[in-house]
Amino acid sequence: MDFSLTPEERQIRDTVRAFIEKEVMPLEPEVLRNEREGRPGLDPDVLRDLRAKARKSGFWGINTPEEYGGAALGPIMSAIIAMELGRTFVPFSFGGTADNILYAGTEEQKQRYLIPTIEGERRSCFAITEPGAGSDARNIRTKAVRDGSEWVISGEKTFITGGNEADFVMVFAVAEEHGVTCFLVDRDMGWKSEPIPTMGQWGPASLVFEDVRVPEENILGELGKGFELAMQWIGQGRYMIPARAIGSAERMLQMAIDYAKIRKSMGQTISNYQAIQWMIADSQVEIEAAKWLTLYAAWRVGEGMDARHASSIAKLNGAVMANQVVDRVLQIHGGMGYTKELPIERWYRELRLLRIFEGTDEIQRRTIARNLIKGHAKLGLIGE
Repeated sequence: MDFSLTPEERQIRDTVRAFIEKEVMPLEPEVLRNEREGRPGLDPDVLRDLRAKARKSGFWGINTPEEYGGAALGPIMSAIIAMELGRTFVPFSFGGTADNILYAGTEEQKQRYLIPTIEGERRSCFAITEPGAGSDARNIRTKAVRDGSEWVISGEKTFITGGNEADFVMVFAVAEEHGVTCFLVDRDMGWKSEPIPTMGQWGPASLVFEDVRVPEENILGELGKGFELAMQWIGQGRYMIPARAIGSAERMLQMAIDYAKIRKSMGQTISNYQAIQWMIADSQVEIEAAKWLTLYAAWRVGEGMDARHASSIAKLNGAVMANQVVDRVLQIHGGMGYTKELPIERWYRELRLLRIFEGTDEIQRRTIARNLIKGHAKLGLIGE
């Protein structure tokens, strides 16, 4: 069993880290200032320039197949790169990617939706959550009624990431007796979005469909097979959520260590106090545990194995870990940690979301327990 990275993988990691430190981290003061003044943290033109620079460096479509112009680095390297991206709170990600279920489209759909999304010409969003159907995705109430060669969609979706910016949506609706079906719906077909204010920088939207007409050829996948596509979308990259959180936790822990070594109280630096040392030690232990759980889930995906159970474990553990670490880091910084002069309180609000979206803590625990009780997962087996 070899835990080391190959020379090529190490070079990729180091190159990404250097790019983040040189090009992205210097934007952090600007992001904080913009957000304090009620503006988006990063101007779209700045993001576009950053992605252009990254593309010149070879970072485009990290996990996108080479036939679509991507790097196809695989799940493990994608997770490692996500950890590096998580080391900054600047809302940046490498371009050249598209939702995994868009690859299930017809050739015409790929030309209209998949390829333009990879190239950054179009923006998508995934819409399954409803006011009465969050974790219970099977309780979808949005309807699709056939009318000749078209389907008429009516309903509401909520907490949709990217819903305000997207120009098309992958929306899941109950298509009469056929069941849940996924439709590709352009914004100009008639759906509307409204932003939902949140405690963090995540800007979700509610989407409203009022008799929106969609042609038959815009069904993604098969009629009545939408739920399977939805679970594929949700499950495929679940390990990426704790991956980015690990990078954030490591960056913040280093901030806490650096601060503890210079902050004096009662005649000595607070790094000499056992209470502070234990917070630092516990955080390091939890970060390392989350890291290996996440990489194991990514490894299973890369090997073509069922990674759902491992991904649920990684997501649950990583979300809880990140929230515990940021709380300790804020505590170590004391009053300064609570101010908006430092990014800690921002991370505090942002990381709280991890325990809710893409499957709540409670849903992950339910999934893990049911897998064990029903025998879908076994205890004590390594690599199976």
